[in-house]
Amino acid sequence: MSETVGVIGLGIMGSAMSANLVKAGFEVRGYDILPARRAFLRRSGGKPAASPAGVKAPVIITSLPSAEALHAIAGQLKSKCIVVETSTLPIEEKLKARATLKRKGIVLLDCPLSGTGAQAKTGDLVVFASGERKAFETAKSTFPGFSRAHHYLGEFGNGSKMKYVANLMVAIHNVSAAEAFVLGMKAGLPPKLIYDVQANGAGTSRMFQVRGPMMVAGRYREVTMKNEVWQKDMKIIGEFAARLGVPTPLFNASAAVYAATMAQGYARQDTGAVCAVLEKLAGVKRRR
Repeated sequence: MSETVGVIGLGIMGSAMSANLVKAGFEVRGYDILPARRAFLRRSGGKPAASPAGVKAPVIITSLPSAEALHAIAGQLKSKCIVVETSTLPIEEKLKARATLKRKGIVLLDCPLSGTGAQAKTGDLVVFASGERKAFETAKSTFPGFSRAHHYLGEFGNGSKMKYVANLMVAIHNVSAAEAFVLGMKAGLPPKLIYDVQANGAGTSRMFQVRGPMMVAGRYREVTMKNEVWQKDMKIIGEFAARLGVPTPLFNASAAVYAATMAQGYARQDTGAVCAVLEKLAGVKRRR
């Protein structure tokens, strides 16, 4: 009999994790507030539930867009289980949710993910796990079903701290990749040639490799991370760094470019659209 795992939140990340868990042989029960996403889970081989409380499994993975969504789910869950919380949210909000769930005998683990939506589709994710060690040892059997690696980082909240570090680098490397493409294009180099030569060069990054093809094509509608959602992540990291008194000059500089994507109509497109913003500023005219 296959192992059962729950997934609550079937957006870009949650739907990809669910599909991979099904392929890995898990029985996946899931919920999302949107009926279309529940229908997609069914088509992927999972079993959608009518409410969060209907997702009954020993381990439930949550992938949610906001702290409000997390608190709503925490209020509705009833059955004892281990909740693997993968969203990027303020640590204090996760602590509140953990307290709510603890009163019901439910354990919450703080387990953000490193990777984009495109990487999630291929299982190219890394889990930053933190919280109760015993619960982690139980839950980790599900991780290979949707990720390529996982790390246990100790006390609750350390997973989020590591995620902030990871996303700070993602923010900078994504913009640096766009800058490199725009410099090369303005100098007359074809974007595909820039990608082919630089993808394995000394200056490459994972973001250059992952979002480079989008920048080559100049199309950002196949979303791996929406700019409007990324604004939430940027705010969390910026406030966390400010509380610690850590200067983040490169991160702060990148924030202005992401803000420009919102102003220029790319809110619901991928964060790779920072390349389009810089192209406009540089006066780059693509050859079609």
